[in-house]
Amino acid sequence: MSTPVQSSAPTLTVVGSINLDITATASRLPSPGETVGGAVLRQQPGGKGANQAVAAARLAGSSRMVGAVGQDDAGRTLLDAMAGAGVDISDIAAVDEATGTALVLVDSDGENQIVVCPGANASVSLADVSFGDDEAVLCQLEVDQDVALEAARASKGFFALNAAPAAPLIPELLERCHLVIVNETEYELIPALTDAPLVAVTYGGDGSAIFVDGERVAEAPAVRVTDIANTIGAGDAFCAALVLALQAGLDYSHALATANAVGADAVRDASSQPALQPLEHYIEATRTSLASGSATA
Repeated sequence: MSTPVQSSAPTLTVVGSINLDITATASRLPSPGETVGGAVLRQQPGGKGANQAVAAARLAGSSRMVGAVGQDDAGRTLLDAMAGAGVDISDIAAVDEATGTALVLVDSDGENQIVVCPGANASVSLADVSFGDDEAVLCQLEVDQDVALEAARASKGFFALNAAPAAPLIPELLERCHLVIVNETEYELIPALTDAPLVAVTYGGDGSAIFVDGERVAEAPAVRVTDIANTIGAGDAFCAALVLALQAGLDYSHALATANAVGADAVRDASSQPALQPLEHYIEATRTSLASGSATA
């Protein structure tokens, strides 16, 4: 399967989850049955889909979100946050279920544990949604796989899947993916990815790589970060940046390096929807670092 690449300004639509993140930040994560005191509580916008849509809007100037929220205060807050970041929210439904919620524990190093209550995310529908010929579509697995498959079938351009949380994939869904993005654990948990046409894998501090038909064809080192505030939104920012970079025509190594730099900026921000520079900033910064053989942003 060929990989469509467009040279014009990239456009990205995200189909996926929208959550209210309720986060407790403590000195360390508790063991099973243990209570850890002294934490700081905060509420903020989240959900892998919303995180990716906001990252795309901040990188490219705009994006579109397809999803669902409840008819409650949390839903209205999340819609306002996305719209304020430049996300087109016209295809987000307000449904009877409560807005999705994620309960998040974060330690002083930015490591986290997350429990997700899907709520309205279980009601995402594409009934009145259409995609343009040059529109890239990005999905995740925090919504039902049947929804992701429907999006893949309807997509006329580049279709990418962030296969997280890890789960066995519907064969047709995998066949329709131009790109699958996972971390190293998810790659191991989804054996079918070893034969997929194009897979990007993140390795934390060891960078990222791209596999074509199971063969490692490109890689980029991680950007060293010492001031980590939160790792929750980093993977989502990486996903949005990688799709946009590939759509902008970058080669695999440069696209990975660009996405790594975006992810590094994301972990410096305590928000799950971090502030980011325009994509071109990261493209130019990594062009210089690739030429010099370093990994800075």
